[in-house]
Amino acid sequence: MTHLIPMPTFDLRSFYENEWIEHCRVAENTSNMLFKAFAEWVEISAYAIQHGKKILFFGNGGSASDAQHLAAELTVRYKTNRKALAALALTTDTSILTAIGNDLGFENLFSRQIEALAYEGDVAIGISTSGKSPNVLNGFLEARKRGLVTVGLTGGDSGDFPGHVDILLTVPSPIVARIQEMHIALGQMFCGALEYRLGLV
Repeated sequence: MTHLIPMPTFDLRSFYENEWIEHCRVAENTSNMLFKAFAEWVEISAYAIQHGKKILFFGNGGSASDAQHLAAELTVRYKTNRKALAALALTTDTSILTAIGNDLGFENLFSRQIEALAYEGDVAIGISTSGKSPNVLNGFLEARKRGLVTVGLTGGDSGDFPGHVDILLTVPSPIVARIQEMHIALGQMFCGALEYRLGLV
């Protein structure tokens, strides 16, 4: 006869409350530390858009979803209906992604697209919770080679992003979930601030 092994009691209330406590702590620290870099990100992006340039987002996994989300906010709308802003996520075309991965290697996923699509003065925004994603770092290398402004969103110890980006936003937490939460918060603030900075709302 099979005996069921008692499972340890899971205190869902404590888990729920502790997650919120940790989220709020990281959010406060992020707010206190990143305004200068955030302001630079908004200003350089506004300048690019005003001069007919575009914004490119890229990342892997959850960061790929953030890239698509933020590109959509700019291309379509954020707060209100207004003119479209030139933004593109390099994470959406399955034919391009699979061809690059198969023929050139996954590490070239974003650098190849930047080579094809980007021009001097565009803004390349790479998102990686660890700051160590080879394809994101290679994307930055290609972007800099072509005269783009590079912006990195990462967390923890910043990984290998320092030295590869012009503007660095590092969420002060080693926990992936908290970093991702701050990335999308910062990203949506960026979209809203850019609309105001461009006089669109």
